[in-house]
Amino acid sequence: MKDHPQQPLPDYIEYPTAEMEQRASAFYEEIRRRHTVRDFSDRPVDKSIIENCIRAAGTAPSGANHQPWFFAAIHSAEVKKEVRLKAEQEERSFYAGKAGEEWLDALNPLGTDDDKPYLETAPWLIAIFAQRKGGLSGKEDRKNYYINESCGIATGFLIAALHQAGLATLTHTPKPMDFLNEICGRPRTEKPYILLVTGYPAENATIPLHAVHKKTGDDLVQYF
Repeated sequence: MKDHPQQPLPDYIEYPTAEMEQRASAFYEEIRRRHTVRDFSDRPVDKSIIENCIRAAGTAPSGANHQPWFFAAIHSAEVKKEVRLKAEQEERSFYAGKAGEEWLDALNPLGTDDDKPYLETAPWLIAIFAQRKGGLSGKEDRKNYYINESCGIATGFLIAALHQAGLATLTHTPKPMDFLNEICGRPRTEKPYILLVTGYPAENATIPLHAVHKKTGDDLVQYF
């Protein structure tokens, strides 16, 4: 193995087994309260909260540590309106048959359609871009690796961080999402990965009963 700079593991904390069990259980109880919502309040959310949650997402592991992601945090009412108009345009084609019967049948229990008012109502939209090139600085012309896997992990970190902060989230993926490159001024070497809607849930927010069911037991895990 080639020599490369190292440093001692700087901030790992080991806990007694009993405390580990308690922390693991507490995290499960906390994260199981996370639900995808489509009814958002227009109550403002401080930019500093969004900043820290994105910083948390940026600590995720990635291929070759190239961190092949970019987050465009959208707060402007004008920009959110533009996003909604372009997203609903794509969604109308999707629900009109582009998706196919099987996909639409899978979505039916969730009650989704091409109307996306939350894209304007929620105080923040976070467009996550997957960078095909960039390297560690994001400005290099180097190939990135395990891009989708890396962005998926970072998105999971971000959703967990926003939940931990007390906000609700919705993952939105209109197909295609190339309009986000134009709206956010991002280069074509970046592919829109997910549009994450976040804010406070509306007072009358509901979730589909279908979404409450989560895999358990043998459907979820097998130990060897």
